[in-house]
Amino acid sequence: MNKGTKSLIFYIAMILVFGSLIYFFIVEGNHHNSEAMTTFTNMSSEYQGDSISVFFKFTLEHIQSPFGILLLQIIVILLCCRFFSAMFLKIKQPAVIGEILAGIILGPSILGYWMPCISEFLFPAASLDNLGLLSQFGLILFMFAIGMELNITEVRNKLKETILISHASIIVPFFFGVVLAYFIYSKYADEGTPFLSFALFIGIALSITAFPVLARIIQEKGLTKTYLGTISLASAANGDIIAWCMLAVIVSIAQAGTILSAAYNILFSGIYVMAMFFIIRPFLRMVGQVYHNEEVIDKGLVAFVFLILVMSSFLTEILGLHALFGAFVAGVVMPSDIKFRKIMAEKVEAVSLSLFLPLFFVLTGLKTEIGLLNTPELWGMCGIFILVAILGKFGGASIAARAVGESWRNSLYIGALMNTRGLMELVVLTIGYEMHILSSTVFVMLVLMTLFTTFMTTPLLYFIKSFYRRRARSASHKTQEHTEKTFKIMLSFGRAGNGQIMLKVLHQMFSVRKEHLDITALHFTSGADVNPLQIDSFETVSFAPILDEAQKSGINIQTRYEISNNVSEDIMAIVNEEKYHFLLVGAGINWSNLPNDIAANQYLESAQGHYLKPLAGVESWFFPNSLLKDKTKMFIEQANCTVGVLINRDFVSATRVLIVIDSERDLFLLRYAQNLLTFTHGMANILCRSILKSQEKWNVGKKIKQFIETNRYASLLPDDEITSELLKKYNFMLISYVTWNDVSECDREALQQMPSTLIISEKTRNGE
Repeated sequence: MNKGTKSLIFYIAMILVFGSLIYFFIVEGNHHNSEAMTTFTNMSSEYQGDSISVFFKFTLEHIQSPFGILLLQIIVILLCCRFFSAMFLKIKQPAVIGEILAGIILGPSILGYWMPCISEFLFPAASLDNLGLLSQFGLILFMFAIGMELNITEVRNKLKETILISHASIIVPFFFGVVLAYFIYSKYADEGTPFLSFALFIGIALSITAFPVLARIIQEKGLTKTYLGTISLASAANGDIIAWCMLAVIVSIAQAGTILSAAYNILFSGIYVMAMFFIIRPFLRMVGQVYHNEEVIDKGLVAFVFLILVMSSFLTEILGLHALFGAFVAGVVMPSDIKFRKIMAEKVEAVSLSLFLPLFFVLTGLKTEIGLLNTPELWGMCGIFILVAILGKFGGASIAARAVGESWRNSLYIGALMNTRGLMELVVLTIGYEMHILSSTVFVMLVLMTLFTTFMTTPLLYFIKSFYRRRARSASHKTQEHTEKTFKIMLSFGRAGNGQIMLKVLHQMFSVRKEHLDITALHFTSGADVNPLQIDSFETVSFAPILDEAQKSGINIQTRYEISNNVSEDIMAIVNEEKYHFLLVGAGINWSNLPNDIAANQYLESAQGHYLKPLAGVESWFFPNSLLKDKTKMFIEQANCTVGVLINRDFVSATRVLIVIDSERDLFLLRYAQNLLTFTHGMANILCRSILKSQEKWNVGKKIKQFIETNRYASLLPDDEITSELLKKYNFMLISYVTWNDVSECDREALQQMPSTLIISEKTRNGE
């Protein structure tokens, strides 16, 4: 008897013995409690005829339990926020606008007004406290992450360049806010709200810049490494530090009632800040020097960091500064080592951004009742808030930038970027609303102002760019002669290793050209919510292989790293606007021979066969099996230049090349083959699928003959069909896009054995 059989017998015996004993004791226990059994039997018989009603009754009770309602709220909130954020990302707007709008739609303004029963079921008043606590905890984590994103050393280095811009972007709108508060206090402030508190909160509400949203917009616009992006980020960082310190003082004054009575709060708050920067920060700097990679950062250290975060938040809460200020300071004093901050930010941001912040947006929406603005006068007042906010922030930052010597173009850009408010504004408004300083009506006006000023940033940047585009064209006209002699190539890759292979192909194909080659390697990170701390790391990892290959081959290339919500559209915009001559992209995993890609394809084909077969046409939508249905079709159709699509099958060198000719339109491939053979000194065979049999144009045969005579190791194959055995003989194949579409449908099985393949769609640019 083998080991497996013994184990099976023992398992069955164990089940029988212990099952029998459990049954015996349950029966004996029921005999001791016959009265309870009788009651239970009577209840069962009572509901026996309507069991489905009982099921629904208990299910509804479970849903309406505090925990059940909370989970249902989270599900609805996450779905709505993801949907609306995706919609706004499609129109090149920050995701935060969609999430704020989702909160307003789920609140009394839309859902509560049109479907009050559903609103009451989803968001009963008793459940909002739990939702509020969760959202507040999420905000603490978020503010901690924001503090870590601020590099104090970088802020200090840029202080001289940005001090006037950052201070002007705070002082000017703050002044306008106080003046506006003076005129509207008697009519729009709640009874019992001191003018000092009201004026200070209106001022700070108009002064905040949303540093996180600004950072994401700068990433999306490709300004991260530019002078303009650096100045804008540094100015916003300086402004944020000043604004949050001002907010802490304003909260202390608002709670104490007067500046004099708030003196003790401010004094102890100053002691707290000094302790954080001069005691905790040096200690954490030492910790950061020891713990700077994932291997040595354990749960104990993470728990210690979170303990500092919670203690800092607790201290500022009891000092009357609000817990969010403590979380922000805790993030700022974290070790300056970028690796340490990156690791800690990854642990915090994923949960805070994805789960907790949407709760905050919806909770803000539940407090925002747009129906309160029910007269033309109130809507006019809302317009005044928006106008004053734009004049103060955009005007103040732009004029200050111009005063320090920036061009009008850069000044307007800086003003537009600094006018972004977003989430940080909502945090300030929520604090003022919860302290009963801002009335419900003013709160709604300021929320709408936040939405408008954040939404206008992207269109305003586009308008400024368009306005100055004519001058840029005029300036670039002088370099047109040089540009015409330069062959511009864009290499766009996803995986780091693919970029290295694609550069090898370009080097072998174009290095023999007479024109000067201008090669740009482009890599996108998808998603606008990328942490600024991670950008350098992503860029370094992505470009390391291709830069190594460029150094080995002696190729000069430029690298370009971008953040995007729609990678394909942005690639097209860059290629067409900057007038590239050749675009090389990868074919994706459909034809890859890498083990992981093969496994993924097998899974997709299995899913297609089992689950999508009954749905006519759906499988081609979900699981494209040819490039005709892939995103590369968009590149080929929309690019104003020649597009190459590389299928990498362990490419090393194009020494044995197969050229597939289907008609006269494919003859351009011979030009690319000529370059390859000149560089590699390899051999090439031409396969004519139909030309010789159909005796197409005499010109075709002549061109092929000339190519063979020019290249000693080139020949015409007698075959006219693509087979597996034929493809195994080559390490590179050239084929046109039109011919590929036909071959991939007719000879799909044979193509499983194909070598690395370059599919080319030839297109002249601007009539060249």
